[in-house]
Amino acid sequence: MSSRLSIKDFIKKQRFVVVFVAGLSFVGCASMEANEAIKTESLLAAANFQIKLADTPEQRAHLQTLTQHKLVPHEKDGGVYYVYADATTCKCVYWGNEASYQRYQQFAVQQQIADEQRMAAQMNENAAMNWGMWGAGPWWAY
Repeated sequence: MSSRLSIKDFIKKQRFVVVFVAGLSFVGCASMEANEAIKTESLLAAANFQIKLADTPEQRAHLQTLTQHKLVPHEKDGGVYYVYADATTCKCVYWGNEASYQRYQQFAVQQQIADEQRMAAQMNENAAMNWGMWGAGPWWAY
Protein backbone atom coordinates (compact mmCIF):
# COMPACT_ATOMS: atom_id res chain seq x y z
CA MET A 1 0.00 0.00 0.00
CA SER A 2 1.45 3.32 -1.08
CA SER A 3 1.67 6.23 1.36
CA ARG A 4 1.56 8.73 -1.49
CA LEU A 5 -1.65 10.60 -2.15
CA SER A 6 -3.26 10.28 -5.52
CA ILE A 7 -4.03 13.51 -7.33
CA LYS A 8 -7.73 12.87 -6.76
CA ASP A 9 -7.23 12.49 -2.98
CA PHE A 10 -4.98 15.54 -2.90
CA ILE A 11 -7.62 17.66 -4.65
CA LYS A 12 -10.30 16.38 -2.24
CA LYS A 13 -8.15 17.37 0.74
CA GLN A 14 -7.40 20.76 -0.80
CA ARG A 15 -11.12 21.39 -1.36
CA PHE A 16 -11.84 20.45 2.24
CA VAL A 17 -9.19 22.88 3.49
CA VAL A 18 -10.49 25.69 1.28
CA VAL A 19 -14.10 25.10 2.35
CA PHE A 20 -13.07 24.84 6.00
CA VAL A 21 -11.06 28.09 5.91
CA ALA A 22 -13.85 29.87 4.04
CA GLY A 23 -16.32 28.67 6.66
CA LEU A 24 -14.14 29.94 9.48
CA SER A 25 -13.80 33.29 7.71
CA PHE A 26 -17.55 33.53 7.33
CA VAL A 27 -18.15 32.72 10.99
CA GLY A 28 -15.49 35.24 12.02
CA CYS A 29 -17.00 37.96 9.82
CA ALA A 30 -20.50 37.23 11.09
CA SER A 31 -19.28 37.40 14.66
CA MET A 32 -17.50 40.70 14.03
CA GLU A 33 -20.61 42.12 12.36
CA ALA A 34 -22.78 41.05 15.29
CA ASN A 35 -20.33 42.62 17.77
CA GLU A 36 -20.30 45.85 15.75
CA ALA A 37 -24.12 45.88 15.69
CA ILE A 38 -24.30 45.41 19.46
CA LYS A 39 -21.80 48.23 19.96
CA THR A 40 -23.75 50.56 17.65
CA GLU A 41 -27.07 49.65 19.23
CA SER A 42 -25.80 50.42 22.72
CA LEU A 43 -24.69 53.87 21.49
CA LEU A 44 -28.10 54.41 19.86
CA ALA A 45 -29.88 53.50 23.10
CA ALA A 46 -27.61 55.83 25.09
CA ALA A 47 -28.42 58.62 22.61
CA ASN A 48 -32.17 58.20 23.32
CA PHE A 49 -33.08 56.44 20.10
CA GLN A 50 -36.37 54.59 20.43
CA ILE A 51 -36.43 50.85 19.77
CA LYS A 52 -39.26 48.94 18.18
CA LEU A 53 -39.06 45.14 17.98
CA ALA A 54 -40.38 43.47 14.85
CA ASP A 55 -43.17 41.52 16.55
CA THR A 56 -45.36 40.57 13.61
CA PRO A 57 -44.56 38.69 10.40
CA GLU A 58 -45.37 41.87 8.45
CA GLN A 59 -42.92 43.92 10.54
CA ARG A 60 -40.20 41.28 10.14
CA ALA A 61 -40.76 41.22 6.36
CA HIS A 62 -40.60 45.03 6.18
CA LEU A 63 -37.50 45.06 8.38
CA GLN A 64 -35.73 42.88 5.80
CA THR A 65 -36.36 45.53 3.11
CA LEU A 66 -34.67 48.33 5.06
CA THR A 67 -30.99 49.24 4.82
CA GLN A 68 -29.28 47.12 7.46
CA HIS A 69 -26.84 48.31 10.15
CA LYS A 70 -26.66 51.90 8.91
CA LEU A 71 -28.32 55.08 10.11
CA VAL A 72 -30.53 56.31 7.30
CA PRO A 73 -32.39 59.65 7.34
CA HIS A 74 -36.13 59.57 6.57
CA GLU A 75 -38.56 62.48 6.29
CA LYS A 76 -41.86 62.34 8.14
CA ASP A 77 -44.31 65.12 8.92
CA GLY A 78 -41.81 67.80 7.91
CA GLY A 79 -39.06 66.44 10.18
CA VAL A 80 -36.06 64.21 9.68
CA TYR A 81 -35.79 60.96 11.59
CA TYR A 82 -32.88 58.57 11.57
CA VAL A 83 -33.58 54.85 11.29
CA TYR A 84 -31.25 51.94 12.04
CA ALA A 85 -32.57 48.51 11.05
CA ASP A 86 -31.21 45.23 12.37
CA ALA A 87 -32.91 42.13 11.03
CA THR A 88 -30.19 39.77 12.32
CA THR A 89 -29.12 40.65 15.85
CA CYS A 90 -32.06 42.30 17.63
CA LYS A 91 -34.71 42.01 14.89
CA CYS A 92 -35.64 45.60 15.57
CA VAL A 93 -35.62 49.18 14.35
CA TYR A 94 -34.07 52.10 16.18
CA TRP A 95 -35.33 55.57 15.32
CA GLY A 96 -34.48 59.01 16.58
CA ASN A 97 -34.75 62.69 15.80
CA GLU A 98 -31.99 65.16 14.98
CA ALA A 99 -31.08 65.69 18.66
CA SER A 100 -30.73 61.93 19.18
CA TYR A 101 -28.62 61.69 16.05
CA GLN A 102 -26.29 64.46 17.25
CA ARG A 103 -25.89 62.71 20.64
CA TYR A 104 -25.17 59.43 18.83
CA GLN A 105 -22.46 61.14 16.74
CA GLN A 106 -20.83 62.53 19.91
CA PHE A 107 -20.93 59.13 21.62
CA ALA A 108 -19.52 57.41 18.51
CA VAL A 109 -16.56 59.83 18.43
CA GLN A 110 -15.96 59.30 22.16
CA GLN A 111 -16.09 55.52 21.65
CA GLN A 112 -13.62 55.73 18.77
CA ILE A 113 -11.20 57.80 20.87
CA ALA A 114 -11.50 55.33 23.76
CA ASP A 115 -10.88 52.38 21.40
CA GLU A 116 -7.80 54.09 19.95
CA GLN A 117 -6.45 54.88 23.43
CA ARG A 118 -7.02 51.28 24.52
CA MET A 119 -5.21 49.99 21.43
CA ALA A 120 -2.29 52.38 21.99
CA ALA A 121 -2.01 51.26 25.62
CA GLN A 122 -1.95 47.60 24.54
CA MET A 123 0.72 48.33 21.95
CA ASN A 124 2.82 50.15 24.56
CA GLU A 125 2.42 47.26 26.98
CA ASN A 126 3.45 44.76 24.30
CA ALA A 127 6.47 46.87 23.35
CA ALA A 128 7.54 47.09 27.00
CA MET A 129 7.66 43.31 27.42
CA ASN A 130 11.32 42.30 27.70
CA TRP A 131 11.25 38.64 26.68
CA GLY A 132 15.00 38.22 27.13
CA MET A 133 14.77 39.15 30.81
CA TRP A 134 12.49 36.18 31.39
CA GLY A 135 14.57 33.70 29.42
CA ALA A 136 11.71 33.19 27.06
CA GLY A 137 10.43 34.64 23.89
CA PRO A 138 7.53 34.59 21.58
CA TRP A 139 6.82 31.37 19.75
CA TRP A 140 8.51 32.57 16.54
CA ALA A 141 11.83 33.05 18.31
CA TYR A 142 12.36 29.28 18.62
